[in-house]
Amino acid sequence: MQPSVSIIIPAWNEAFKISETLRSLHDLRDKEGIQKWNEFIVVDDGSEDHTYEMATPWADQIIKNPRNLGKGASLEAGWKRAKNDIVVFLDADLGGTAFLTYKLVEPILNGNKDMVIARFPKAQKKGGFGLVKKLAVQGIYMLCGYETTAPLSGQRALRKQLLQSVPSLSDGFGIEVGLTIDAVNKGFKICEVDVPYQHRETGRDWAGFTHRGKQFVSVSKTLYHKWRDPVC
Repeated sequence: MQPSVSIIIPAWNEAFKISETLRSLHDLRDKEGIQKWNEFIVVDDGSEDHTYEMATPWADQIIKNPRNLGKGASLEAGWKRAKNDIVVFLDADLGGTAFLTYKLVEPILNGNKDMVIARFPKAQKKGGFGLVKKLAVQGIYMLCGYETTAPLSGQRALRKQLLQSVPSLSDGFGIEVGLTIDAVNKGFKICEVDVPYQHRETGRDWAGFTHRGKQFVSVSKTLYHKWRDPVC
């Protein structure tokens, strides 16, 4: 019998997209042969809009943080409440493409991988200059020897055993980098797969460059901490 799947969605001010994302996952739940997708958990991270209300009809559980605690704390709260052996982390803004998550989980259901990372299609509009991604790729390789092409992707399927074996999740934009380093250094098997998700993209404007600047700082801090305090 295939193991069951819990999907964790951290959300902060995602009222515009969260219900569409969850409806798409319900379509996946109804898909023939995938009846085991039986738990959708939303962690409302202190949203100031109607995220909670928009998620309520579609989520099996909603955890409401009293204030904005960050993505790491939200994912931590979500997976620790999950009842199933496979946990999937998804962003709230995937909309109708969330249905494609079955592609992300297949390598784990087949029994030979412990964590699967989604590779997105090429961005539809020009973003940054790749500095954050290059930093993450080189840092991950230096600290654990894994060659990645999607170091910043937050769409991941994992065995709960992996999450129980690594330290608490890093916060900020470095969370995915830290999780990859810890998983490889703990001996877990990981891979990347192409999944044609669509989500909100940042452009070459002030907001986009500010976002990528925060990413660069956060990833740098995570790499430093993983270098200073490696897991073994």
